[in-house]
Amino acid sequence: MPYGATILDAEGTRLSAEEKALFQRVNPFGFILFARNIESAAQTQALCDELREAVGRDCLITVDQEGGRVQRLRPPLARQWQPALDHVQAAGEGASRAMYLRARLIAQELREVGIDSNCAPLADVASEDTHPFLQNRCYGRDLAAVVANARATSDGLLDGGVVPVVKHIPGHGRASMDSHFDLPRISAPLDQLRQEDFAAFRALNDLPMGMTAHLVYEALDERPATLSPTVMQVVREDIGFDGLIMSDDISMKALQGTAADIARDTIAAGCDVVLFCNAPLDQRTAVAEAAGEMTPAAQARAERAEAARRSPAMLDTAAAEAELSALMGGQVYG
Repeated sequence: MPYGATILDAEGTRLSAEEKALFQRVNPFGFILFARNIESAAQTQALCDELREAVGRDCLITVDQEGGRVQRLRPPLARQWQPALDHVQAAGEGASRAMYLRARLIAQELREVGIDSNCAPLADVASEDTHPFLQNRCYGRDLAAVVANARATSDGLLDGGVVPVVKHIPGHGRASMDSHFDLPRISAPLDQLRQEDFAAFRALNDLPMGMTAHLVYEALDERPATLSPTVMQVVREDIGFDGLIMSDDISMKALQGTAADIARDTIAAGCDVVLFCNAPLDQRTAVAEAAGEMTPAAQARAERAEAARRSPAMLDTAAAEAELSALMGGQVYG
């Protein structure tokens, strides 16, 4: 049976009867957790168990655990990580190894509470113009560094049994506005986008999952990338990304219209799955119904993404922490 073409969230720390009934009926591909869903290790594991029980399978459960201000698990459940750009700068020439170790330890933290996907790495290339909401979340200000650090991060997550979601495809670094509240417009010429922004994702096009950017690329389309068949064609054919493409949260203010209409347009544009968060049950129901079931191509990508989840490799936690501290001169945590 095809999965529902959605990734949904829960309102609280345990599922309501109404949520269980909805998830059982619409069978979303997976779920995402937020800070409001997380109180303790035992409670988070129990919630993950309830989510998987509702859909009757071992579905992926993801989270935004980048480090810095974008991390849903915090002490004592997880280390308080520095923002990624600060982490990279502190590590200097050892940045890629430091990012691998950071990701490997994050993966361990997530798996301990039942979470097996992370909305990372970021392959957005930062610049002086990048909006502050994103800038220090990036992995560098030049293409080679971003690719190396993003690859190291994805390897660390995969080795820890966590499926990475590379974002924000095909590139959010030029945005000078926060897409949570506004729709950024990118005026750079297509050749420049291909050589810089898109190139970062092209180098990572073998990763199992990617998340879209809610931006307008004026050289391609007047529609936001998430809703643009033209941009999605670039992602598939120019960038060559054949992993599962999920939208960024369609409740963000960059996108206009009803949530159900946006969900339909997202799938029509070529996204495989719609991410919809922070909404009442009736809106989650409407989005799930509008998105419908995955297409055969999307279902195949979804199953490949699930297959990327593997048993964690052995980790000597103390040794990993010691190596990371040495690489960073002791400046590991935020």
